Amino acid sequence: MSRKCQTIIFDPRGDKRAQITTLIYDYPDQYQVPEHFHDQDQVVYACMGVMTVRTREGIWVVPPQRAVWIPAKVPHSISMHGAVSMRTLYLKPRLARGLPRTCQVINVSALLKELVLHACHIPALDRRVKTEAHLIDLILDQLETVQTIPLQLPNPADRRALRVAEALWDDPSDPRPLAAICRTCGASKRTIERLFQQETGMTFGKWKQQLRLICAMRLIAGGAKISNAALDAGYSTPSAFISMFRRVLGTTPGRYFETPPATPEK
Repeated sequence: MSRKCQTIIFDPRGDKRAQITTLIYDYPDQYQVPEHFHDQDQVVYACMGVMTVRTREGIWVVPPQRAVWIPAKVPHSISMHGAVSMRTLYLKPRLARGLPRTCQVINVSALLKELVLHACHIPALDRRVKTEAHLIDLILDQLETVQTIPLQLPNPADRRALRVAEALWDDPSDPRPLAAICRTCGASKRTIERLFQQETGMTFGKWKQQLRLICAMRLIAGGAKISNAALDAGYSTPSAFISMFRRVLGTTPGRYFETPPATPEK
């Protein structure tokens, strides 16, 4: 989670005349895409595997069969957990006007999934081609109605609070009380609790719950058993993790991570 001083790469994509350009890529487990940005909006769809998208504002976990919306000019890096089949749409800025100018993890409907897979057979979609114009309009219609998923972990900006966040990200199962962690990070427990509430919009307890949920999901995506992932992420019991997972995502982790019935299209 810590950030070293480095050059952020500008990664231009596609035909400037096209409304949407596409990319197909398969990545191995643990592959890291370094921090970069585009001059176009993105829909990054995970056919298979789990992606973690990091920006300066926070972390978003993208489970299989979901996608992340990344607005233009937002520097981000992507980590792979398990083998990842990625399908990306690059949209001209503001083409999808209904989506926010911040990152969001989104549910992908059955229709949007098929539209993305089909579009990725065409490197650049241009409205001057009648069939491609229809495809663009269908994709935009579906993006206007997507539902977001609460799988983001905002970062505090204050350096002391960020040190606490980084310590827990490195070891989410750390059993020490917050006061003990704060002593090594240069602030009191009360100060850290206030900073988390102000800068992340979450209480520290809620932020820590979200961190553990995200860490457990990444471990499962990497092949860990649900019981082992729950304990390694800091849950007292696997049932506590399953209960939290169901509360946030509406189903059990076993069902959520079911293998898709078909191999993703190439």
